[in-house]
Amino acid sequence: MTRPTKNFSPNPVLLLGLLVAASSLATPGGEQSLPLAAPGRVVDLSYAISETLPAWPGDARPFEAKVNARAEEAGYFSRSFCMLEHFGTHLDAPIHFPPGKTPVDAIPPARLIGPAVVLDIREAAAADADYKVTPADVEGWEKRHGRIPAGAIILARTGWAARWPDPTRYRNMDAQGVMHFPGFSVEAVKLLLERQVSGLGIDTLSVDYGPSKDFAVHRLSHGADVYHLENLADMSAVPESGAMLIVAPIKLAGGSGGPVRVFAMLPD
Repeated sequence: MTRPTKNFSPNPVLLLGLLVAASSLATPGGEQSLPLAAPGRVVDLSYAISETLPAWPGDARPFEAKVNARAEEAGYFSRSFCMLEHFGTHLDAPIHFPPGKTPVDAIPPARLIGPAVVLDIREAAAADADYKVTPADVEGWEKRHGRIPAGAIILARTGWAARWPDPTRYRNMDAQGVMHFPGFSVEAVKLLLERQVSGLGIDTLSVDYGPSKDFAVHRLSHGADVYHLENLADMSAVPESGAMLIVAPIKLAGGSGGPVRVFAMLPD
């Protein structure tokens, strides 16, 4: 007997298994040979790209778009665009800092899909704009939810998305031109590397906190082949544990990074 399936709502954990299986069954051209069902609820953690977004200080002409054809005249609409690899919601590939590491197009697909671990530091960041995720923040999460699984993607929820897209509030520069926003600490990242995580993400301009000059978190994590997600959109709907992430960067040959869509699949 055939059972009705109209009310079927896929479980995110099951969907993750299907996605990983699909990536292993992909043809050389990149086509997936396994059909996938749509999840019940998806949150887009990416900002739309435009010239109005806050850029890193000193970045010239981060985004430009030009209309090549208008539907009213040519019968179709088309544009060309030019942008920096690190602008808007973007992925930093490991090659961004240490030479010889993985470029964006060579990140294994299985590392772009994984459990979301949300470290909620909004209260601490509201009290201290220069706050850095600590080992205690990581250990506190593990006390509540269990050990962070290998392949997890770690998201620091700082609350900084509330300042987007105001460049003055988002960069939060002082009179000396030093930016102030939260990031990760080297000590916390060392612990996360022991957990064999795939990526670090944050809702600020950088995984290194604003005043950083040496970008120690970039150097450490990229050196371990961990990618970064920066300028993530509002994560308030994403639970600390139980969501799955799909990270879909532009497949730019040899790229140090590029624009990315990040989707959180929420648990039922």
